[in-house]
Amino acid sequence: MENKTDVIVVGGGPAGISAAVTIARAGKNVILVERGKFSGSKNVFGGAIYVQPTNEIFPDFEKTAPLERKTVSHKYLMCTEEESTSVIYHSSKTEPVSYSVIRSKFDRWMAKEAQKEGVVIVTETLVTELIVKENKVVGVVTELEEYFADIVIIADGVNSLLAKQIGLRKEIKPKDVALSVKEVIKLPKETIEARFNLEEGEGAISEVFGYPMLGMLGLGYIYTYKESVSIGLGVGLEELVKRKIKPYELLDEFKNHPSIAPLLKDGELVEYSAHLIPEGGYKKIPKLFSHGVMVVGDGAMLVNNLHWEGTNLAMISGKLAGETAVEAINKQDFSANTLALYQKKMENSFIIKDLKTYKDFMGTIGKRAESFLGYYPGKISDFFHMFTSVDSIPKKDKFRAFLKSIFTDRSISELFRDGISMIKLVLGVLR
Repeated sequence: MENKTDVIVVGGGPAGISAAVTIARAGKNVILVERGKFSGSKNVFGGAIYVQPTNEIFPDFEKTAPLERKTVSHKYLMCTEEESTSVIYHSSKTEPVSYSVIRSKFDRWMAKEAQKEGVVIVTETLVTELIVKENKVVGVVTELEEYFADIVIIADGVNSLLAKQIGLRKEIKPKDVALSVKEVIKLPKETIEARFNLEEGEGAISEVFGYPMLGMLGLGYIYTYKESVSIGLGVGLEELVKRKIKPYELLDEFKNHPSIAPLLKDGELVEYSAHLIPEGGYKKIPKLFSHGVMVVGDGAMLVNNLHWEGTNLAMISGKLAGETAVEAINKQDFSANTLALYQKKMENSFIIKDLKTYKDFMGTIGKRAESFLGYYPGKISDFFHMFTSVDSIPKKDKFRAFLKSIFTDRSISELFRDGISMIKLVLGVLR
């Protein structure tokens, strides 16, 4: 058959490249189709990549990949409109957990490494549909021509029209995704290191709760690069629609917060972007395989929202799909019975186990967002304001007044519901 290969991978992000390079290393023929000018040209994330999962795909990546900064500091910031309370974890260990990267550079590097392993990459080519014969996926249709393969791996992102076409997942709903908006602000290297308390080459990640998303299911973030920082936020799409809020207006409020603005002072805006992020968690993972086809990465809704993990889940899911494809090729059996091995590999991996651990997290927090992401950040701020104030009022009186306010500012029934929700979350994690 003309234009026939062993495997076609649709999508040149971390999931697709990881699948393709795994297959190529086993001596199989694989074509990766990417609609952008190059891998990474249209990808958006905070962002950082994690050392251990990246090492599984590219063992020597720390020597040659375009890395920005080694993460040594994690800051968790709870904001009200004018105040903030933070917890900082700083690690001086020599072995890093993650690095900040610029996806347009890092994905391009991954693609070149994949080509060295024998992956054929076709860019600026849009796959419009899957070719299905006798209930089996046998290829793809592009804007120019048809390509055929024994297996197609779908890595086309959160919207994944191809996964929907083949019935692996349903139409995405606003409640199952967040809209992330991000700016990249250029700053001198020395300025970044001084403002974030970093040594040369070190990086910091900040995760922000509360203002300007008080009472909404949303979080803010800041990542440091060599000579720029990325600042952004992600808010549930359903929240934005219901409240009729423009995300870029929220981002402007976030940037102007008294605890954030000094970090960005005199910076130059060099990039603005927006991207949908899977938010549904374990309960929204679609069927991952069918006859002749598997779905990986964001297309499979693989994001751990609590830990801000997505790229590592994408890469490992791609690797597991690639391993499954190799076994199917060796058996010359491309049926769902054989490709079900991918599902088993995923269930035995940290990916499904972690997502299952937090399967009720987003739903519970979403129902109690006004409490956990609105009221309590405010009370934490009130406590530290009280604790650090010196105003000739006896401390015992101040503590009593603060405790009393907890029960007067919020009804007993609401506090009870909050407590029950928190217990359920904890039990869900421990179960």
